Amino acid sequence: MERATAIRRLGEQWIRELAERDSGGFVCSPAGLWLALAAVASGARAETAAELRALLGVADREAAPVVTETARELARTDALAVATRVWTRVPVRPAYQDALPDIPVGAMDPAEIDAWVREATGGLIERLPLRLTGSTLLALVNVLALRAHWETPFEARSTGDLPFTDAAGASRQVPTMRGPVALRDVWRAGGVHVVELRCRADPGGGAPARVRFVLGEPGAGAAQVLPAGWAPRASGTPLYADAVSVAIPRFTLRTTVQVTEQLPALGVRIAASDAADFSGISAVPLALSAVVQETVVTLAEKGVEAAAVTVVATRAGAAPRARRMRHIAFDRPFGVVVLDGVSDVPLFTAWQADTPVHEG
Repeated sequence: MERATAIRRLGEQWIRELAERDSGGFVCSPAGLWLALAAVASGARAETAAELRALLGVADREAAPVVTETARELARTDALAVATRVWTRVPVRPAYQDALPDIPVGAMDPAEIDAWVREATGGLIERLPLRLTGSTLLALVNVLALRAHWETPFEARSTGDLPFTDAAGASRQVPTMRGPVALRDVWRAGGVHVVELRCRADPGGGAPARVRFVLGEPGAGAAQVLPAGWAPRASGTPLYADAVSVAIPRFTLRTTVQVTEQLPALGVRIAASDAADFSGISAVPLALSAVVQETVVTLAEKGVEAAAVTVVATRAGAAPRARRMRHIAFDRPFGVVVLDGVSDVPLFTAWQADTPVHEG
């Protein structure tokens, strides 16, 4: 399965689970989860590999080169940092390390891991979102971090308080950015409005990230709305208007997701059981003990900052016309999708269901 398609599919499955478990807002990184799980899946064998392949599109020995190529391709997005490391208490097979040349392997040191997370995310995430215990034999940690500026920033003087109605129906005044958007960057996908804001590329940098805001009909949920953010642009319908303006709340949204609890619904059961086979990673039997992701997205007048830390931890296993003006106000629950520079891979997705709060 083509990797961008695999990441989008994982995102759709995962968002359905997130939305069913919590009607509030959340932010997550489908790309970060895919990279972390696929790196671990490259050491999976037999039935463990089969169930992870069904979810990720790759597993076993064929996964390692795909993980490396995907991480390198995503890192070509301007202002995006991609990094993965393994910390371990058990010997790791040389063949596993050789197959993943961009992933360093070191001895387990929780303080060192926290310092690395802090540095890799530029301080957006302070520490690993999982407490490592003596029973944690190996932890693979992936980081995605983005600091990008809008191609056309919002004017701070145009930001003012406007009403936002949350998923529970409560309305409050929140700081809201306002400004025009090029007509080519607005379309409809089914019943969803999609507004794309372009990020500025630094000289000599790669293709810039693209940020899509998605607004469904009143009452529409995340599972119905967010996938429109990574649907092909060509599938959208142009807006019937001569000009478009938008009103978008400034916000910071931070979520820690216990993905472990969702693994069975995603089809991953053997990998977290005593029957798990990760013999491609180590001669010591391993099984998944926890998969956790912390993600933060901040949107403001000048640009977007986002970071995701995904950790996959293992324990001991058992076995191996007239002028038409349109105004789109994101004044009710809406979604945000941050795409890579080239292939519509959802780096970060957010569902703002509660009253927006902005940090900084």
